[in-house]
Amino acid sequence: MNRRWLLFTVLSLLLTATLPAFVPASEATRTVANTSFERGEVLQYKVHYGLINAAEATIEVDNEVHRINERPCYKATVTGRTLGSFDFFLRIRDTWRSYIDTTSILPQRFFRNIEENNYRKRETVDFDHLRDVADVESHKKNKDQVKKGSFKVPNNVQDLVSGFYYLRTLNYDQRKVGEVIKVQGFFDEDVFNMDVIYKGREVVETKAGTIRTIRLVPKMPSNKLFKGENAISVYLSDDRNKVPVLIQAEMFVGAVKVDMFKYKGLRNRLNVVAQK
Repeated sequence: MNRRWLLFTVLSLLLTATLPAFVPASEATRTVANTSFERGEVLQYKVHYGLINAAEATIEVDNEVHRINERPCYKATVTGRTLGSFDFFLRIRDTWRSYIDTTSILPQRFFRNIEENNYRKRETVDFDHLRDVADVESHKKNKDQVKKGSFKVPNNVQDLVSGFYYLRTLNYDQRKVGEVIKVQGFFDEDVFNMDVIYKGREVVETKAGTIRTIRLVPKMPSNKLFKGENAISVYLSDDRNKVPVLIQAEMFVGAVKVDMFKYKGLRNRLNVVAQK
C-alpha cells in the first residue's frame, strides 16, 4: 500500500470518521441551534501508529466572524503534520479550512492545501445552497492550468470540516443503541454516502483524562485499509460540547489511535471523570 495514502488516512480520521447526519429539508436553508462550540475553541491531538507517535493535528475556530458569500461565518481550520521518523520518510503538512454559516452550520467555502512529500494540491470549493451547487477550483504542483468545475450537490450538504461541527450540534439523548445515522457530504468532486451507527455511552482513557463519551461507528465499505466494516470507533464527549476525544481504527497494517491531549476555549465544561 502507498504510504502517502496511509498517512493521509490517519490524519483524515478526525474528519472522515465524524461526518454529519444528512437531514433532508424542504427549504433551501435551515437554522441549527448551536450550544456546543464557539469562537476561540482549540483542540489538539496526537496520532499514534502502534507505539509510534506518528503525527499531530489541531482543530480550531478563529476568534473573529468572517463574511463569505454575504453570510457571517465561523472560520474553522484543521492542520496536520507528521513527526519524528514518520516526518523523515513521509513529510506531511496539510491544512483544511471551512467557512461555516453561523446560522445554518452549512459550509459557504471550503479550502485545503495538501503538502505530502513532493505532492502538492490547493483547492477551493464555494457552495451555493440556494441552487445546491458546489464550484470547485484546484491547482497542482508544476501545473499552471487551473482546473474548474461545478457539481450538483444534495440539499444542506456538508464538507468534511463543517460536517465535524454539525455532528456536534445533534442530540443523542433519544437515540437507541444500534440506530443508524445517514450521512451525505461532498469531497474531492464527489457526493459520498455513509452510515454511522450509534453504539451508546462509554468511559474512555485519553491523554486529557478519563472522559464519559458517546461512541459512534461509521460503517466502512470493503477496502484495503481497514479491517472490516466496524473498524473505526469515534468517541465524542458526553456533554454539550460533543468534542471527539478519541478515535480508534483497526487497519490491516496496524492499529491507529487519535488522542486529544490538550484543549482550550470550550463552550461548556468537559465531562471528565478524572484529570491526568
